Amino acid sequence: MALSVKNNQTIVLHSGGQDSTTCLVWAMKKFKKVLVVSFDYGQRHKAELAAARIIAKKLGVKYEVIPLPFLGKLTKNALTDKKIKVKTGAKGRLPTTFVDGRNMVFLTVAAIYAKQKNIPNLVAGVCQTDFSGYPDCRDDFIRSIEKTLRLAMEFPFKIHTPLMFLTKAQSVRLMAKLGGMELLKYTHTCYEGTRPACGKCPACKLRSKGFREAGMEDPLLKAC
Repeated sequence: MALSVKNNQTIVLHSGGQDSTTCLVWAMKKFKKVLVVSFDYGQRHKAELAAARIIAKKLGVKYEVIPLPFLGKLTKNALTDKKIKVKTGAKGRLPTTFVDGRNMVFLTVAAIYAKQKNIPNLVAGVCQTDFSGYPDCRDDFIRSIEKTLRLAMEFPFKIHTPLMFLTKAQSVRLMAKLGGMELLKYTHTCYEGTRPACGKCPACKLRSKGFREAGMEDPLLKAC
């Protein structure tokens, strides 16, 4: 491994939501230097980008938004098209909020960005335990793209997914253990992009379930 590789640094993919914020706090405990990137892909819940910026500023980490407008043009989904209703998947179908190729593109772009800075570590808040049925949130996908990125760029990328096998309740407890609960009041999870959150979309229901099962109050509710 080249001496120029900065193993004590990482890039955190940050959506401005609960999970990626938990991962950001986790990364700051693990790495000497942390950079944060978000992606503007035309999402209807663009409020998440404002949330990510606020959180990065409060933590004093460098933050950058990378525009990916083509995702919304290539795909049909409820996150980039307000005409499509937000619905959970039924009878083996994916939820309407699934954006084809989103995490694959995010990780690829983040890896390109990271390599220019000689940073091999990427941190993503994906999880296959309590998730919405997205195939690109599974561990086998992460391990696969990690290998692909290494081969594609001949660089020792490592994708860290600290929430992969945790339930939402466990991720809430992890954030409490890390001492970052106060930051969650700035996060944005709602697919509808509203604040206060709608409380009805799949993302809101999953978040509410996690705090309820963890026996804790969501700081976001206090903030609103």
